[in-house]
Amino acid sequence: MKAVIYRGARRLGVEEREPAAPGPGELGISVAYTGICGTDLHIYHGDMDSRVGAAAVIGHEMSGRVAALGEGVTGWSVGQPVTVLPTRWCGRCAACRRGNSHICHAMDFLGIDSPGAMQSGWNVPAELVLPLPEELPLDQGALVEPVAVAVHDVRRGEVASGDHVVVVGGGPIGVLIGTVAQGRGARVLLVEPDPTRRAVAGDIGIEAVDPAAVDVAALVADRTDGAGADVAFEVSGAAAGVGTAVEVLAARGRLVMVAIHPRPREVNLHRFFWRELELLGARLYQRDDMVEAIRLVASGAIPARQLISRVEPPEAATEAFTALEGGGVMKVLLDWREDDR
Repeated sequence: MKAVIYRGARRLGVEEREPAAPGPGELGISVAYTGICGTDLHIYHGDMDSRVGAAAVIGHEMSGRVAALGEGVTGWSVGQPVTVLPTRWCGRCAACRRGNSHICHAMDFLGIDSPGAMQSGWNVPAELVLPLPEELPLDQGALVEPVAVAVHDVRRGEVASGDHVVVVGGGPIGVLIGTVAQGRGARVLLVEPDPTRRAVAGDIGIEAVDPAAVDVAALVADRTDGAGADVAFEVSGAAAGVGTAVEVLAARGRLVMVAIHPRPREVNLHRFFWRELELLGARLYQRDDMVEAIRLVASGAIPARQLISRVEPPEAATEAFTALEGGGVMKVLLDWREDDR
């Protein structure tokens, strides 16, 4: 079997490894596609070395088929299409005891804290595996996990029909948040400087503007009779994005912080006080979010095929990471299906 190995900041390698049989309670999965996400880029840049060890297999967005059943595992068939909920919680910490296991204090995030999906064969605890519809193409199935992120974020923001929503940052997660929010009947404006990403958003029916060319706050005020947006999502990870997300909000508006900000940001707390705004964190997702994501992708409500910009073999992993890093693309996938390329 093949695996993409993280060897340190900006260094990836591809290794041939001996496949291992799934252990008790595990499913062996033949991985079809693995997506590269913003967290993987943080790992690639060396920002998460405190969690990601040497010679680690990273990646957590994926689709594949069941290849083998470990001892004691029932209810699955070899060849069945699947994806993985890559979060394993302890069940004992304060967060788990309060019903928030998706933000467990001792979380084992597969692909960060333990081996992930960038390998042709992956053994995973059976309780973390979810079935995919047989008719769903597996390249689109690899987008289920990021769609689950968007589903959770939109639920966190309590987006309702008729709401004015501003999404700051038009990468894959920002576009998916916009799509899920529009599916709930919200009126969405996406803020994104990259012209390729704006074009992709426009092609799937999301209005996108360039913050360098448009006064975003003035535009939102004009469209809401001076009120402002009901919900804003900060997905850019940039200081300017935080400022925009705060500035566009209406009285008692909600700001959902989605992006990973590796350093503290200045925030206009006076505006939070003056307009009684709310700030909500949105870190991960729950199993119900994954189930809903599968439904949305399989139904065509998520234009998954249009969001896939590039598909590369594992040997081109460095090029795939570099392409995503440079912008101008949406989703980049690694294709592990040696017999079907």
